[in-house]
Amino acid sequence: MPEYHYRAVTLAGKPVQGTLARDSEKVVARELNQMGLVPLYIGTERQKAAVRFDFLWRRRVRGRDRLFFIQELSTLVGAGLPLDRALSICAELADRASLRAVIQDVLRELKGGKSLADSLRTHPEVFSELYVNMVRAGEASGSLDVVLGRLAEFERSADELRSYLVSSLIYPALLALVGVGSIFVLMHYVVPRFAQVFTEARVAIPTPTWVLMRASDLLRRYGWMAAVAAAALAAYARFWVGTPPGRRRWDALKLKLPVAGEVFGKIQTARFARTMATLIANGVPLVQSLRIVQGLLTNVVLGDSLAAVVQGVQRGEGLAGPLRRAGVFPPLAAHLLTVGEETGRLDAMFERMADIYDRDTRAAIRRATALFEPLVILVMGLFVGVMVLSILLAIVSINDVPL
Repeated sequence: MPEYHYRAVTLAGKPVQGTLARDSEKVVARELNQMGLVPLYIGTERQKAAVRFDFLWRRRVRGRDRLFFIQELSTLVGAGLPLDRALSICAELADRASLRAVIQDVLRELKGGKSLADSLRTHPEVFSELYVNMVRAGEASGSLDVVLGRLAEFERSADELRSYLVSSLIYPALLALVGVGSIFVLMHYVVPRFAQVFTEARVAIPTPTWVLMRASDLLRRYGWMAAVAAAALAAYARFWVGTPPGRRRWDALKLKLPVAGEVFGKIQTARFARTMATLIANGVPLVQSLRIVQGLLTNVVLGDSLAAVVQGVQRGEGLAGPLRRAGVFPPLAAHLLTVGEETGRLDAMFERMADIYDRDTRAAIRRATALFEPLVILVMGLFVGVMVLSILLAIVSINDVPL
């Protein structure tokens, strides 16, 4: 019988944790409810507290921190706890000082007479307009626990996609780093040793070997200048991308890249669809939902294209037609939304579209990494092969061994 770890709170708000050996998570949850506990986490692995280094620098609130907060708040509110008490418990359970400070500030605003939506709005760097508008709709309809549950599901989907993207890029990035490091070590330490031997031998050095020795000498003498120039260029590029014209051109370029452009486009399409599904399902008007999503998309080109879509919707043209004319989203998106408008299930079609492009994003990432890994190995092999061949040519010439 498996052993499940759990974290829960009593109705008085006291956190408890422990383990139970039961057949399934549902059995554990049912027993915890019978014991008068509100389960926050049930799983086969113990939740570990984050290692805190907040005394070294001020940490920002990450997407995963926000996910844990929304999940716990949804569970506590759904269990019938008052909102202020639920927020107080979430602040007590928060592992990171930055998240705890945000929750405590939201709690102060709430006790000062503001609604939860207006309290969340005081921290736009953590809670976007998506959160504010959905919570406001939940407060107005009396279904705040349902809205918080949907927000938790939305944040969970985004976190899964983000985690998949990061985990997929770890190996290619490590491979590229090892390749560049290996070439640097060869050029900076190994080649100069052979160059000294060839120079002392006073023999004619083959042209490939001379080029390799010259490149190694330039790297040792002026490598620091190249590093400073690269850092300055990176700083200027970052500043340029921060300007409106630079951001627009950079976002347009990302969508046109051979393989990565497909990944970027599908990530943004999935984000657009998932956010629209969450907003429309909670009663937020279509035009307002589009304007919220326009501010949430990280690609300026795609975000600006929604302005024309908003105008088309306001003119009574529906959503699918203006989206098709915008020409920046895949054709499948417009076809799915046409079906959604005809059947009156636009939120369901947005949800289906998000699932489709989430799967397509993962497939595109797999194709990109499958192409990148052998490319890095091939480039590194060519560099190392050229260096080894150049050194062997010089050794052969020293010994006067005919090829």
